[in-house]
Amino acid sequence: CAPVVMTKPLRPEARANAATDFAPGWYVVAASRDLGSLPRPVLLNGLPLVTFRDSLGQSVALLDRCAHRNAPLSAGRVVEGNIQCHYHGWQFDGRGACKVVPGLCSEADHPARRVPSFSCRESQGWVWIYSEPDVEPSSEPYEIPCADEPGYLTIREHLTMPGPLDAVAENALDVPHTAFVHAGLFRKNKDRAPIEVVIRTIDGGVEAQFIGEERPKGIAGRILAPQGGEVFHWDRFLLPGIAQVEYRLSERSHIITTAALTPRSRNVTDLFATVAVKAPVPNLFLRTVFKPIAMHILKQDMNILRRQTEQVERFGEEDFASTEIDVLGLRIKKLLREAAAGKQGAAPEERRIKMLV
Repeated sequence: CAPVVMTKPLRPEARANAATDFAPGWYVVAASRDLGSLPRPVLLNGLPLVTFRDSLGQSVALLDRCAHRNAPLSAGRVVEGNIQCHYHGWQFDGRGACKVVPGLCSEADHPARRVPSFSCRESQGWVWIYSEPDVEPSSEPYEIPCADEPGYLTIREHLTMPGPLDAVAENALDVPHTAFVHAGLFRKNKDRAPIEVVIRTIDGGVEAQFIGEERPKGIAGRILAPQGGEVFHWDRFLLPGIAQVEYRLSERSHIITTAALTPRSRNVTDLFATVAVKAPVPNLFLRTVFKPIAMHILKQDMNILRRQTEQVERFGEEDFASTEIDVLGLRIKKLLREAAAGKQGAAPEERRIKMLV
């Protein structure tokens, strides 16, 4: 048998539908509750993978390609913790080793019959996959703050967002669009007041802190902090794909939204959101009222991202003009580009700007 010639994923530029600037690391591919007894196909930056549960019930991930005749393993089934190919019945364990070749009299396991495997972890309700095959990562998946902590309502949702990862991340962390796309829900385009924004590099990413902002005048702000007051607000991007928005409106009101972004293809990004919220109202009320508002906001973002993506495709390229109040967008692009090129660590930065909100 000829060996399987694939020791690492294809480079992004070699996959037609892959994102251009793909940073290696841990990515969410599914909710833990959605990974059951059947194989689950996923796409990670254009690369087909299959996830399933092994004989111990642990989540594992392999390249979705049988070593024998390249049929998709996701079309098969799980047999005693191995994934069985639908074509000839070959079976592979969670490490990618060939365990069964029906009709073969000799040992099934052979290096040439291996399928590349990907480190897989379940953490805080999500299934995470490390983007490089056949390696044991030196890090663990990102730990999402406040998720399932006492006193917090935790909401988890998966949405498929049109657009590349950098555009989806910028949208999630962009203040100026909220007065228009989400008019009345967050902010309004009137009675703007000046605030200060501090942009700084942090370990593995970049952060913007907004100082002097009053409670947003929209419905979401009134629910979270009916008494009003000053907002303590941070937006963060962490490699390879964490977009995080944090609002602390008082000792009793705190919301932190962590979006784990996974590029499915060049212009499609999976958004796995964990919203942890504490407010001076009962959790039942929050779940009944706040969750539909949050989902409505996300769908508004989905619509504007779809229009933006269609326009970029129509004109054949991006042609963006920016100002200093486009706080994190260009920095996110730079972080992703440098990480994809293997550069480690951004230069220290702290910059202050003024903005009207």
